[in-house]
Amino acid sequence: MPRYQEVPLTSLAQALERENVDYIKKLVALLNSETKPTRKADLIALICDAMQAKKLSSLWSRLDKLQQTAISEVVHASSPFYQHEAFVAKYGESPNWGSRSGTYGWNHEPSLLSIFFYENEMPPELKRDLLKIAPKPKSSVMKQTEDPLPKMMMIRHESRYYEQGRSSPKITTKEAPLTICEMERFAPHDLSGILRLIQIGKISVSDKTFLPGVASIKTITAILQNSDFYDDEQRKQRVDAKSYFEEIGAIKAFAWPMLLQAANLVEVSNKKLVLSKAGLKALQDPPANTIQTIWKRWLKTTLLDEFRRIDNIKGQTGKGARSMTAVAGRRASIASVMAECPVGAWIAFEDFSRYMLATNRRFEIARSFEHLYISESGYGSLHDSADWKILQERYIRCLLFEYAATLGIIDVAYIEPGQAERGYSDLCGAEDFTFLSRYDGLMYFRLNSLGAYCLGLQKNYVPSTIPSRPILQVLPNLEIVANGKDLASVDTLILDLYLQKVSDVVWKLDRQKLFTAQENGHQIDELLDFLTAKSSTALPETATQFFKDAKERTNSLKDLGSAKLIECSQANLAVLIANDSRTKKFCQLAGDRYLVVLTENETKFRSALRQMGYVLPR
Repeated sequence: MPRYQEVPLTSLAQALERENVDYIKKLVALLNSETKPTRKADLIALICDAMQAKKLSSLWSRLDKLQQTAISEVVHASSPFYQHEAFVAKYGESPNWGSRSGTYGWNHEPSLLSIFFYENEMPPELKRDLLKIAPKPKSSVMKQTEDPLPKMMMIRHESRYYEQGRSSPKITTKEAPLTICEMERFAPHDLSGILRLIQIGKISVSDKTFLPGVASIKTITAILQNSDFYDDEQRKQRVDAKSYFEEIGAIKAFAWPMLLQAANLVEVSNKKLVLSKAGLKALQDPPANTIQTIWKRWLKTTLLDEFRRIDNIKGQTGKGARSMTAVAGRRASIASVMAECPVGAWIAFEDFSRYMLATNRRFEIARSFEHLYISESGYGSLHDSADWKILQERYIRCLLFEYAATLGIIDVAYIEPGQAERGYSDLCGAEDFTFLSRYDGLMYFRLNSLGAYCLGLQKNYVPSTIPSRPILQVLPNLEIVANGKDLASVDTLILDLYLQKVSDVVWKLDRQKLFTAQENGHQIDELLDFLTAKSSTALPETATQFFKDAKERTNSLKDLGSAKLIECSQANLAVLIANDSRTKKFCQLAGDRYLVVLTENETKFRSALRQMGYVLPR
């Protein structure tokens, strides 16, 4: 059969003209016609006559149920093309198109279904006439998983290597424990914690890539509710010392700095993240409102292509970057399907992926795959292996697991990625990988009430968790006593920054410690707002007076910047220069023979000094 033609079909006759005579003869044989013409024009005329509107019913009746369904899907769709992946995702199998043999399957023995399609395209008159015959196909339905989820997952595993005497890999079934994480409970606490960490200057990022460093990721991980999804240190203890160990790395701890940057809640200053005005406001706003804003802005950001987080697939930078598709379109496709998930129901990831294909919400990762590879560019090229399960499914998993789950939009159920079904055993260069991406372990997810609010499915959000209890009590003697059980690590960092520590759960307001924090760029109001929000009662009068006095002392002095001290040979010269109309606005008299010039005014002062007939040597 010929290659796919870019020019759309205008008629059945035109479609047949593109085919060679041998193939057309095979189609004629399917019609069971008594006449057997040999010329191409006569063969085409015979098929066109047999497929007139009044004769289509007899051909339709000869098709099996699945073949009829394939025709119905195209007839009632806007596109004239048969979508193979969408059809298989929806119905679980492909209709009978005949058989293929020979090198690369060029020898095609078509079935009766093939007479309705040419390079997967249905001619327009057939699509029009079949509307009266082909019933409207059923709509795709998002499959739900029964609750509760199983505690263990039965995972099918293929051996990485072929055993001697076997023509196929050995198949085994193994159990993997399923971890369920209700992120709606944790995300609001995590958001508050990370904002506080940034407020006290604990998070650094690269000034070129804007990615958090290893130290910052460890700092964030320490304050996360329920920690990160995977703990590599615990995994190392469970693995035999002789076994190959591949780190999964951070997920939530990596995502938060990226999400906050994309939402403009933070800014980069000297490689550190600092809160913007919107970030300071977010400390007081309901977390759900801030999370909704972050999600909407993440869908449009170009700060990071999530596919870059699939570390084992190389070639995404340099020349390869030019072929990668826009991220906004990919996210929009996934978000539109997320909005169709029933709220509160568990969805298997595989069912979500199939539903995307079945409803034709397909998206592309790259326009060309010539640069993408695994391990080595020549040996592990993905040029011929870049299918939906290898690329798109891993991108979807990343967006759901690392960003939607981190924000608390979805709850997740997962296993370790190395325990998941491989699905990439045939890829060159991936033979020794424990997993292709750190997100391979995502098995199920559930759109929760917070997610429904963020996706615009609900106008209001009522937190399902119990509001946090006050954790501090400010005493008249200026001591702050904390409830040790409810005190988070990020709260401890803030208290240690501003206050003098007395014991594990007691701090005291101290002017020297407070002023030291302020000299390092922190504000008194930040501590005052924190204590007010976390205290069980109103601040006592002594604490209120302490802060009032501290603010007055802070505002008593003002840093005007660096200056140059100039010594004059005589006191009268110093007075002359300090009072001359050309120089007096750029200097001040200091003592008998000294002048002070602000660094920013030095150039203008030197120019005015020369006009007076003097010069200041460097």
